[in-house]
Amino acid sequence: MSDLSAFPITSRWPAQHPDRLQLYSLPTPNGVKVSIALEELGIPYEPHTINIGQNETWTPEFLSLNPNGKIPAIIDPNGPGGKPLALFESGAILLYLAEKTGKLLPSDPALRYETIQWVFFQMAAVGPMFGQLGYFNKFAGREIEDKRPLERYRAESQRLLGVLETRLTGRQWIMGDEYTIADISLLGWVRNLIGFYEARELVSFDSLVHVPAWLERGLARPAVQRGLDIPKRP
Repeated sequence: MSDLSAFPITSRWPAQHPDRLQLYSLPTPNGVKVSIALEELGIPYEPHTINIGQNETWTPEFLSLNPNGKIPAIIDPNGPGGKPLALFESGAILLYLAEKTGKLLPSDPALRYETIQWVFFQMAAVGPMFGQLGYFNKFAGREIEDKRPLERYRAESQRLLGVLETRLTGRQWIMGDEYTIADISLLGWVRNLIGFYEARELVSFDSLVHVPAWLERGLARPAVQRGLDIPKRP
């Protein structure tokens, strides 16, 4: 039986199965990256719902795991050398899980780095730009009379979709025939952009060919369907 008592977060969100990987998350575009990966990989894990609407990420217990106060975060009781490993940042977690299992990441060194570059593309560009568009299109930002910020993020989001459209031309997945963590990192964000953020028409999503087909293929995967709803919303 693993002892996770050294991690203060377990005092607020106790582990019922401390021998399993502990996931602290919510089904946001960043959160579902990890739940989808865990479902695809078949790693036993225990999800804990972190209510960001109640600012639970800013509690001392959560900050002890991620000082940046963002979901998702994990504790793997079976980390490197058999010791528990705490980890935050969804891209880092995806890379860790892929390397831990030898799946969802090509073994060929060149293809491995090519995959990682697309994960970084999502982390550095797609997530921040789509998120800002969502803010200015749907949330408090829509009340701002000056529409230049909205237009700036609309144009950049549309450009990024064009990058993906070009990449997916002649490819089933980001890396061709192989479904990888690059796809997992992007699926939730593209889905969120045209769904929850209500920006489908704004970014002319239906003028694209390859991105919508890729999104449909991804969302049809059973592990993706399960992961999109884990942990349960409060």
